[in-house]
Amino acid sequence: MTAKDPRTGPGTARGGRPHRLRGWGGVTAMAAACAVTASLTLLPLSHSGKDDFDAQGTGSGTAHAVQARADDCTDPEASLLPGRAEGDAIKRIKDRGKLIAGVDQNSFQWGFRNPESGNLEGFDIDLVRAIAKDILGSPDKVIFRAIPTNQRIAALQNDKVDVVVRTMTINCARLDQVSFSTAYFQAGQQVLAPKEDPKKGPEKGKPITGFNSSLAGKRVCTAEGSTAYEALEKESFGSVFKDEHDGTAADEDKLTVPNQLDCLVRLQMGEVDAIVTDNALAAGQAAQDPAVELKGAPFTTEYYGVATKKGADDLVSRVNKVLVDYRAGGAESLWMQSYRNWLRDGLPGITAPPAPKYRN
Repeated sequence: MTAKDPRTGPGTARGGRPHRLRGWGGVTAMAAACAVTASLTLLPLSHSGKDDFDAQGTGSGTAHAVQARADDCTDPEASLLPGRAEGDAIKRIKDRGKLIAGVDQNSFQWGFRNPESGNLEGFDIDLVRAIAKDILGSPDKVIFRAIPTNQRIAALQNDKVDVVVRTMTINCARLDQVSFSTAYFQAGQQVLAPKEDPKKGPEKGKPITGFNSSLAGKRVCTAEGSTAYEALEKESFGSVFKDEHDGTAADEDKLTVPNQLDCLVRLQMGEVDAIVTDNALAAGQAAQDPAVELKGAPFTTEYYGVATKKGADDLVSRVNKVLVDYRAGGAESLWMQSYRNWLRDGLPGITAPPAPKYRN
């Protein structure tokens, strides 16, 4: 994999796009390079790479204002107005001199270790660096902490991180526990499964075609604490998706796993038949491995947001200000540059980031 030139911005890489890891062997190498360790709650990561870019834009995208509702949650994507006022959360970051960000280090194209350079790279990582630059004046003033999917909220509640930028879907249930910025990406749940081998013919039983009755009797893997798991709880189509001791100390972590990449490894080993996850993540896995593909169409619409500790309003407003600048500039915005660099091949056709929604 070709490391990004540390002198370039988020939209360019020396020698073009980074080389993709291909085949099941590539997945295993990827997992090893990322040092996937399910038993660790927080893994401090040293800063690597210096994607020196300016997070200040020239304008703002179209915003939609909606009335805040105290008694219910009808529009979870509506966040606080952008601003630069400083409160306790911003003061702590400035006094420390570092932004502590909870990220993934094993989601290809989003947050992953480049196995050749050791750099932490991806779409989410670019955004973290933009936040650090705005608050602290440098994209390098970041302490990265790798956190599994099921520990994102706990990391914020226990003050282990300032922000979580880890393909985290904004929804009403999570808003009871954390605060969110405006949406920075739109995704949807989808099924990922092996391609059928035309030489061998269809696998035994009904082939998997999507999130439908073709999952009946199939073993389906999801990440603990994910919206994919919640979707299967509502409608499983007769699939097997829960470990016998889910939610206990004896959890087998075979069908429900701490990290989403663990599902791909289990699919590789034949321990599961399919994965349900965000199509944005699944597209990265399909890009690095030609033996798998997305099945059917996305069956939800979800938006990723930057999460903070609940009530850290000054930090939420500041991140929203960063996102205004990050979206600005149309096709040449920092958002679009990062999209072209990391996501366009797997998720083509996106022409703009989601428009922000604000509470009045």
